[in-house]
Amino acid sequence: MTESPRETIERSLNDAAEGLARLRGEPALLDAIQRFAGAVVKAFSSGGKVLACGNGGSMSDAMHFAEEFSGRYRKDRKPLPALALNDPAHITCTANDYGFEYVFSRQVEALGKQGDVLLAISTSGNSPNVINAVVEAKKHGMVSVGLLGKGGGRLAELVDLPVIVPGETADRIQELHIKILHIVIEIVERNLVPENYEDS
Repeated sequence: MTESPRETIERSLNDAAEGLARLRGEPALLDAIQRFAGAVVKAFSSGGKVLACGNGGSMSDAMHFAEEFSGRYRKDRKPLPALALNDPAHITCTANDYGFEYVFSRQVEALGKQGDVLLAISTSGNSPNVINAVVEAKKHGMVSVGLLGKGGGRLAELVDLPVIVPGETADRIQELHIKILHIVIEIVERNLVPENYEDS
């Protein structure tokens, strides 16, 4: 039976609420989020940076995460060095000359340094270009964080810090991903610019 628009709205909101409840109810996952934030704090505190990558909606999340640091989040502060690996000229050049599976790893090879963080976002955990980016990050002594779903896929075993959210469909997984990213940004800011949170 076809559901009405109102039923779709209510079901979608219920699904989202259920996902957040499951997220909150998994202590190991909450610990992983805390370690993720800690890795970013350490990188920024020691002069490092964050690189982020993903495909489709996950790239949008990578861009969102990076701009909240290099731009601003809630209040003014010094910009922090974070970059999404989304340069279209680089991506089309590398995809054309080497293959799409290398569009992120080539940028990691060029930009990554020991002590930096690579955020690898994949709802399946099996994206070849994201996997290659993680492999390259390890060569440079970077800390790799996987923001994943569907059990984590291959990336769960490759990254240093897997953060695997519950959910089977990309949309619900991505909704939890963006919540986690906002949480991490706030934790990082509370560590590095605590004065921005004196009234909260």
